[in-house]
Amino acid sequence: MPNYQVLADWNSYIKGFKAYLQLERSLSENSVQAYIHDIEKFCQYLELSQIALRPEQVELSDLQFFIKWITELGLTSRSQARIISGLRVFYKYLLIENVVSNDPTGLLDAPKVGRKLPAILSVEEIDSILSVIDLSTAEGKRNKAMLETLYGCGLRVSELINLKISNLFFKEGFIKIIGKGDKERLIPIGSVAEREILFYLDSIRPHIPLKHGQEDMLFLSRRGAKLSRVMIFTIIKALVTKAGIKKIISPHTFRHSFATHLIEGGADLRAVQEMLGHESITTTEIYTHLDREYLRSTIVQYHPRS
Repeated sequence: MPNYQVLADWNSYIKGFKAYLQLERSLSENSVQAYIHDIEKFCQYLELSQIALRPEQVELSDLQFFIKWITELGLTSRSQARIISGLRVFYKYLLIENVVSNDPTGLLDAPKVGRKLPAILSVEEIDSILSVIDLSTAEGKRNKAMLETLYGCGLRVSELINLKISNLFFKEGFIKIIGKGDKERLIPIGSVAEREILFYLDSIRPHIPLKHGQEDMLFLSRRGAKLSRVMIFTIIKALVTKAGIKKIISPHTFRHSFATHLIEGGADLRAVQEMLGHESITTTEIYTHLDREYLRSTIVQYHPRS
């Protein structure tokens, strides 16, 4: 259960911090909101991890675990550096107000240039990869539907190849995924991915000879069998090369990009974690109780493919 007094303390200090940025630093409204969002992300981390710390109780190790946490979500080094900058300005304000006597951000390292982080594709790079798909072929139309689903829903490659027709709930705006440990989760699906899947189902898949036992599998090879992980890797590698992109890209890159584009667009971390099925970054299953309409509104509002 959240500690409401601790949350109230954070909200009170954030409100004062906002006034400080507006009145004493004379920052633009966009800059003020960027700083506030950075502090709110840290508050969300504390809440999700069930860590009841007031601002004056935060230590360097708490901030380091937070940076590790957002790294696992796929945030770029540039985004991490901005968040660290926001935390530093926040604690400078708390020092001025005598709320804290020590600044825990003083020894917090910004991400280094050589730091190993997940590769991220920009929206433009994703558009570029999709644009080189040969849509004159049945495989090309299938691949377009697959990659829009991979990126639009933030799926793991294993979840993509095992996606079943019976788990598509377009009327409700969701697909059901069987993730790690056979755990189910519902993911909102955007209009672009839905459109491409429906086109594939109507125009391509009916002409594929089905192998026994594959009747419910969504994406099939030309021989009517479920696609393999290797096939997805091969398809993406060929498209990336054709698009002239020099980054080392894998199917998981689309998942990282999904998370990063949502978070950098302002989406709530709790909603993104629920959609990713990222249990490794928390000890609780708090996200499983999020309202489905809330998740759908997150996709519609923040995902480039909504």
